[in-house]
Amino acid sequence: MPHSFGYRARTRHMFKRGFKEHGPVKISTFLINYHIGDIVDIKANAAQQKGMPHKYYHGRTGIVYNVTPAAVGVIVYKVVGNRYIEKRVNIRVEHIRHSKCRQEFLDRVKANHDSHAAAKEKGERVNLRRIPRLPREARTITVGDNKPQTMYPVAYETTI
Repeated sequence: MPHSFGYRARTRHMFKRGFKEHGPVKISTFLINYHIGDIVDIKANAAQQKGMPHKYYHGRTGIVYNVTPAAVGVIVYKVVGNRYIEKRVNIRVEHIRHSKCRQEFLDRVKANHDSHAAAKEKGERVNLRRIPRLPREARTITVGDNKPQTMYPVAYETTI
């Protein structure tokens, strides 16, 4: 039997609903406000086939450029050959959600501002840069009377 190249081909596990998440779409999904410039994650909801994005965009992150009563327009960058093409995809709100990808950055900005303000109040300087984690320091583990031993090579002897 020839395999299908249809619009939803090979999406058996991709579009399935999570554990205890089956059934109709929750009303709270429609009450979320989206604004131009918001960063959103695209995750297709199989309970609503209208306005469903193509399987390529499932799991991608984009920026909202247009808002309509039932859907939003999202800009997603797609790699085609050796270039990035800006794709403008119109998706219903059931298939998107706000992204948490910038939350760590925003938390760090707030923490840096607070520590900078506290240091300025005291009249001292503070380093706000992220420092890479260094390798762990060396250590010797001894259990009971199992002391470390230094091993030396045996001198080479010729028996001719």
